[in-house]
Amino acid sequence: MTAPRQVLAGTTYLVTRRCAQRQFLLRPSQVTTSVFRYLLALAAGRSGVQVHAYCVLSNHYHLVVSDPQARLPAFQQLLDALVARAVNAALGRWESFWAPDSYSAVALPTPADVVDKVAYVLANPVAAGLVRTGRAWPGLWSSPEAMGAGPEEVRRPEHFFDPKGGLPGEVPLELGVPPGFGSVEAYREQVRSALAEHEGRAVRKAKGAFLGVGGVLRQAPQGRPRRGATRRGLNPRAAGWDKWKRVEVLGRLREFLQAYREAWAARKAGKAGAVFPAGTYLLRVVHGVPCVGFG
Repeated sequence: MTAPRQVLAGTTYLVTRRCAQRQFLLRPSQVTTSVFRYLLALAAGRSGVQVHAYCVLSNHYHLVVSDPQARLPAFQQLLDALVARAVNAALGRWESFWAPDSYSAVALPTPADVVDKVAYVLANPVAAGLVRTGRAWPGLWSSPEAMGAGPEEVRRPEHFFDPKGGLPGEVPLELGVPPGFGSVEAYREQVRSALAEHEGRAVRKAKGAFLGVGGVLRQAPQGRPRRGATRRGLNPRAAGWDKWKRVEVLGRLREFLQAYREAWAARKAGKAGAVFPAGTYLLRVVHGVPCVGFG
């Protein structure tokens, strides 16, 4: 069976989701930007997930989020399902929107790791050889100045959404400061510094060769990158500069998987009282199995 995802309250993640066949289905446009931003705000509000940074590229998106209530799967389900339906409707297509594998959620153990991944997200358009600075990206991109600046009301798009359908006309979207930072300005300054480093490395690597805003906007939604996708041998669950923090997180994950397998085997064998470990999500939410910390 597929290894279960451990969902623990209070975890901060780097989240990534890719479009089917690497197509440019999220290519920057007024519709894509308004739909994704509205649904990001809606999903965050309904799940309690806190958004720290985002960047929506043409064929994938990155988020950095914190999950105080252990509801990341509910957040992702709402966001991904409605983005797919709304953008597909705008493109006149009905095929699968997302790549068949699920979203990636990489745990970030320390504040320094959070800053590094926020900068990674914001520098992604530069690292991809698209524009010289993240700020030049014509699609959805969260600026450091908006972080910790309070909520902003996002209007429901006119496209796809029925005004009588029950979804709110406006929802607040706030880029919160992650746990572990002394002040908003200290956090912003660390992000700015890390972003400059990430962008500088990407510019040096690109040697001045960028597609540019015009080239990005000329891409067709059914297009895809010319270079083949890199085949990945790893699917990380945690990322961090501190080796021992990373080892600690991975050790807890191993303990979770072992306890989960034992509880699953006991449940299959019909043993009463099998209790699943903390971090169990789907079986707890859908099937009501007893879980550590939830009775």
